[in-house]
Amino acid sequence: MSHEQPPEPRPEHALVGRLSVERRAENPKLLEQLFGQRDDLLPLWIAEPYVELAAPVTDALTARAANGWYGYETRPRETRDRFMRWMERRHGWTIETEKMLFSPSIGTSIALLIEMLTEPGDGVIIQPPVFTDFKPLVVAADRRVDRAPLIFDGDRYTMDLERLEAVASEPTSKVMILCNPHNPVGRVWTRKELAEVAEICAKNDVFIVADEIHADLVLGDGSFIPIASVVEGDRWAALHGPIKTFGLAGVSDTLVVTRNREAVEHLRAADRRLHLNRNNVFSLAATAAAYAEGDAWLDELLSTIAGNVELLNDLPHGIRLVVPEGTYLAWIDFRALGLGAKELAGWLSAEAGLALSPGHWFGREGAGFARMTIAVDPATIKEVITRLTAASV
Repeated sequence: MSHEQPPEPRPEHALVGRLSVERRAENPKLLEQLFGQRDDLLPLWIAEPYVELAAPVTDALTARAANGWYGYETRPRETRDRFMRWMERRHGWTIETEKMLFSPSIGTSIALLIEMLTEPGDGVIIQPPVFTDFKPLVVAADRRVDRAPLIFDGDRYTMDLERLEAVASEPTSKVMILCNPHNPVGRVWTRKELAEVAEICAKNDVFIVADEIHADLVLGDGSFIPIASVVEGDRWAALHGPIKTFGLAGVSDTLVVTRNREAVEHLRAADRRLHLNRNNVFSLAATAAAYAEGDAWLDELLSTIAGNVELLNDLPHGIRLVVPEGTYLAWIDFRALGLGAKELAGWLSAEAGLALSPGHWFGREGAGFARMTIAVDPATIKEVITRLTAASV
């Protein structure tokens, strides 16, 4: 572990008092495998906040570790209640008739829902370019990937509703994985867009699995609209948790929210069969603290992200930011450089010293783009711009 002195805090960005990009526990072998051997690579490819995390959360974890007892512990009702109050306070979503179940991860929830809702050979709809794990989960279940790619007009992504309807109307298309806010392109879908999706899926009896894990990360004057507020009936499930907002993917569980009785029964049966939710005492402590006391820290984080978006409007040599409406992920358009997909990935690491997620990882529609986390110290964004400028001369 590094013992070097942390940089001085910037008064306007109090949460970046310790810059965690340099002291992340990156797997050096994986970093080298993916991005080459350059020693000064700046690793910004993982969707996590690289800032000093919320003090209430780290304090809760420290206190729990000091307790000295780490045995079986029941999950208190208060964990669910704090999540419910958080969603009402931050997003105006009052959870009433919905059921809430815990799950080890978003991927676990998606895999179990696919298993329940489909048969081998059935179709699962995704909207690429989209989160890299969706397609492998579908393929691993021996289901068919049904693609309804997003449309990019050069500035902004929209849904291809005509294509979505055509795909959803196939008798074997059973599930749609909806990503909102969208990873990696940063769209926060409007109520109108979500209502149109809900109507198409209802008409064709397609179950919506909404990955809403970035719900808290909405920028500017936008609002996160939960799928629960626009869809009629119970053919949906929404996936949530503190893992992206608070940088807790290695600690905390996630949640499934749904009105669908069959989904509830299936998930509970899977839990009993596989012991999926034997409690993690640190997850309980972190989740409770995040949802009870994390507001001020999150507001500061959103301010930092917004400032970093402004900085990225000054990218060099035709490189362009697709301005995000949500998430802390920048989707950057490098097509002006005229490089092929793999050539671009090599150029970013070898020439610019940047370990970013190549766009083609998210589907062929992402070729020519790259994804970068921007939940970082503004100084890191300036370093990215400096490196890109030097590399593209």
